[in-house]
Amino acid sequence: LKRMKRRHLRDDSIRFCEEARRLRPDIVFGADFITGFPTETDEMFENTMRLVDECGLTWLHVFPFSPRPGTPAAKMPQVARNVAKARAERLRAKGHERVLAHLDEGIGATRAVLMETPTLGRTHQFTPVRVKEEARAGEIIPLRLAAHDGKSFEGLRAA
Repeated sequence: LKRMKRRHLRDDSIRFCEEARRLRPDIVFGADFITGFPTETDEMFENTMRLVDECGLTWLHVFPFSPRPGTPAAKMPQVARNVAKARAERLRAKGHERVLAHLDEGIGATRAVLMETPTLGRTHQFTPVRVKEEARAGEIIPLRLAAHDGKSFEGLRAA
């Protein structure tokens, strides 16, 4: 984090997530990750993998580092591109496991869903919910989370 000019520490992230979860147990977190940042070692990457679990992250946005000419990071020792890409794939797979667990936990629950389009809305946890019975965009409707496809819930109008 220091080499990326971030002003917080790993433990700050963990403490923040723990405190937020204490105050709101159903909270869901997302995070952006760059794999293969210059000088990243295998040990550093494994530490990142553990952080996903320690913070209880669900929504991950992962991409391999790509040097930009003229930036300080472009002048640092680089991680091989294939290594950065492989790490990104592993982290994405970890993120997908976390999404599946989140979706599995939600089955059967009823949630207020904000409709973005006639057939797609989002829960308060930003989880996509698809419906067959159309609704108006902007409407908030109660939906029972009946199933999922690994990416979004299938919602049924709640009674």
